[in-house]
Amino acid sequence: MIDDVREAFAGEGADATPPAAATPEPGAGEVPFAEAAAPGPADAPAAATAEAAEYKDRWLRSEAEMQNVRRRAQRDRDEAIAATEARFLLDLVELLDDLERALAAMTAEQRDAAWAQGVALTAQRMRDALARWNVVAVETVGRPFDPNVHEALLEIEAPDGIAPGHVAQEALKGYRRGERTLRAARVVVAKSRAAGG
Repeated sequence: MIDDVREAFAGEGADATPPAAATPEPGAGEVPFAEAAAPGPADAPAAATAEAAEYKDRWLRSEAEMQNVRRRAQRDRDEAIAATEARFLLDLVELLDDLERALAAMTAEQRDAAWAQGVALTAQRMRDALARWNVVAVETVGRPFDPNVHEALLEIEAPDGIAPGHVAQEALKGYRRGERTLRAARVVVAKSRAAGG
């Protein structure tokens, strides 16, 4: 049988062409290959470019918003940490106030006692701890009144050696940490003698 098929093809000759039905011709409903590979409507690339630009714009806006969210979260975190540290340090300052009041109320005989020396040592250790946290006392007496670090309790006539508008007395010590005030110093401010009379 295979021999019959070979003979049939051999009889047609080497120049034989395939039957017409074997060559696909563009007919009804068929699109020639050249036309199928051709681009679509002329505005398709412009529409695709516009759509790509819109997606890129949305992506850039989303990325910018994410960066803003990250920055806000970091800022909120830093502020929360700073507020917590400030509250802790202010508690430490208030404890130091109590120790310093106790030391100021001691008599000369009491200062020589071992327990009094322990109180003084504890107060000094607290001052050292505050210094490690960059907490320093606000300068008051003789300095110009600064509402950022001083809280005026009252005004008195300027005593000798104190200029008007300067701090004459300190009622409660103030503290700051770097540029931030932990607690304003409560002070008495000198005023001009003429203003008081």
